Amino acid sequence: MENALTNATSQTNFTGLDWGIVVIYLLLSVAVAFFVKRYAGNMTNFVGAGRAVGPWLGIATLTGTEMGLITVMYSAQKGFTGGFAAFHIGVIAGVVAFIVGVTGFIIVRLREHKVLTIPEFYEKRFGRRTRILGGVMLAFGGLLNMGLFLKVGAMFIVGITGMNPDGNSLKFVMVGLLVLVLIYTVIGGMISVVITDYIQFVVLSIGILVTAAYAISEVGLENIFGTLDTHFKGDSAFNPLSAEGDFGVEYVAWMGFLGIVNCALWPTAVARALAMESTAAVRKQFTWSSVSFAIRMIIPALLGVCAYVFAMTKAPDLNRLFHEEGVDNIYAMPIFLGRILPSVLVGLLTAAMIAAFMSTHDGYLLCWSTVITQDIIAPLFKGRLDNPTRIKITRILIILIGLYILYWGLVYEGKDDVWDYMAVTGAIYFTGAFSLLAGGLYWHRASSTGAVLALLAGTTAIVGLSPVQQSIHHWIPGSIPERTINAVNDGTLFYEEFTNPEDEEEESSFLRDMAVNFVMIPFEEAKPWRYNGLKEWTAVVHNSNGESQAAAIRYSDSNALELSLTPYWLAEAGMVERGRSGSRKPVNTVQLEFNREPNEAEAIKLFERKYSHLEVERINWIREKQWRSFEPKPGDTVSIYKPLSGARVGLMTITFTLIMFILGSLISPNSKPREATDE
Repeated sequence: MENALTNATSQTNFTGLDWGIVVIYLLLSVAVAFFVKRYAGNMTNFVGAGRAVGPWLGIATLTGTEMGLITVMYSAQKGFTGGFAAFHIGVIAGVVAFIVGVTGFIIVRLREHKVLTIPEFYEKRFGRRTRILGGVMLAFGGLLNMGLFLKVGAMFIVGITGMNPDGNSLKFVMVGLLVLVLIYTVIGGMISVVITDYIQFVVLSIGILVTAAYAISEVGLENIFGTLDTHFKGDSAFNPLSAEGDFGVEYVAWMGFLGIVNCALWPTAVARALAMESTAAVRKQFTWSSVSFAIRMIIPALLGVCAYVFAMTKAPDLNRLFHEEGVDNIYAMPIFLGRILPSVLVGLLTAAMIAAFMSTHDGYLLCWSTVITQDIIAPLFKGRLDNPTRIKITRILIILIGLYILYWGLVYEGKDDVWDYMAVTGAIYFTGAFSLLAGGLYWHRASSTGAVLALLAGTTAIVGLSPVQQSIHHWIPGSIPERTINAVNDGTLFYEEFTNPEDEEEESSFLRDMAVNFVMIPFEEAKPWRYNGLKEWTAVVHNSNGESQAAAIRYSDSNALELSLTPYWLAEAGMVERGRSGSRKPVNTVQLEFNREPNEAEAIKLFERKYSHLEVERINWIREKQWRSFEPKPGDTVSIYKPLSGARVGLMTITFTLIMFILGSLISPNSKPREATDE
């Protein structure tokens, strides 16, 4: 896999001239931060740009933040895997943003209360403990949400510039990007964020439109439709509600709620509303920004569609890379653009994308650090922190959060699409926040008890992440407890045969069956006695040492499972270090993994590229290996569960938080009705 990916990224048109374009742009961005440093002397200016942002600058900065490189990457990934059907995400986002702008739902009333952050409203409406808890939940969900931003941004740069994705290139790019963003966010605060967002809005808007035109001309409009018709099932490439596609009714409903989240609940967008000069400017900002809310996802999704067609029809190496060898398809769009865009244009686009990366990171870093300072730390000190101290704490937190996202990007190994990962992690905060904001602003009986229960209920959204589901899969309704493995044959596990309960005589109970069916509506019930009754479920194998590993089920029978294992080959090389006098000093044996069997010359080349100061003396062996952690054997156990989609978990969490909020408010109302004021 490593060799194939390295070869794919190396075929780029990116040159030294393009690097010069990128460097000049980045230096100009940092210069802006130093120029506006003088205006960031108090917390209102540092966080809210003095609440003096006009509507048109507000539209630009909102677009600049919300159309970041992470947005381009996850939208392109959705287009690559879902075709034109992925456009529904952007269409829904635009329609909902327009409705919010016209009605002023949530955002106008928040602006009227003159708060700097959402949890500050919680205190006005529900009390200090709710503000602190709300700040904790917001920071927890928000930090998880942006945990992959840095890594995905670095993957774009590596993919489009032709850097070697093996070794430490990705890590070096992540560190460089982080340092750049930290410098001007720490120095200039929201004022530098707004100004750089405006510049980046202009650069990115032009760059993304020109790129889309190039992409369509490269693959051909007729070829796009013909390829999608050929390679997607039914109308799934065009209809998001198709039962054969990646989306469906649940997913579309989930996107509808996320449309509200993107503009009325998500703190980075709300922060722009709270920095506006008036409520009329807020309405205009979101009404006109609805166009950008749609375009920011539709055009990148189109680039993903073009990348898919290019791989299927013009680049067989990319087709093998993403569809046979299992390389992360988040690389598809940047590799595609690196190959089709000419020099200079590819440099300008890369500068625009790095600009998009910075405009998102500066807003997010400032937002989460402000929440922790204003809504967790300051309330604990009961107002004893002065402005200089708060700004200093915020700047320290920006650096700490930056180090966290560097760490998280390196260690997280979930298999969720980036967009779905962000939706699930964000739901930890926004499912509860929706209840508190909508209820607190529009329902006079909303109580602090209901607010606390809703915030806590939102944590259940974390179950939408695949690593979490795997760790708690025994608790997912419909899962099958551990069964002892009797025999193992390659990727097939055998165990005692399941019996068909329909053949057993059992007294039925209408009430019991109705209750069971009601509980199981959101889940799929296992039917392991049927052929392929567990197909596409997940099996988790456990051994006596406490180790476990998971794999999707390719097919099932009443007494066996065949797992979808990804084979890989392990090459072991003896390396030597050549001295100045020509002496050869043996070095420890090293290993590399491949997702396909390379020839010996390819293996030697890759070893010597990764260990540039050493020379390969011999390749000891290359062998196929299918199990990543351990080889199952009779006596080990296997448990089985149906993974829950992020959309399903999200919709369930919304329902759960609303129920807890309403019940808590009705059962335990506030002793004295409390209404938020704008003082």
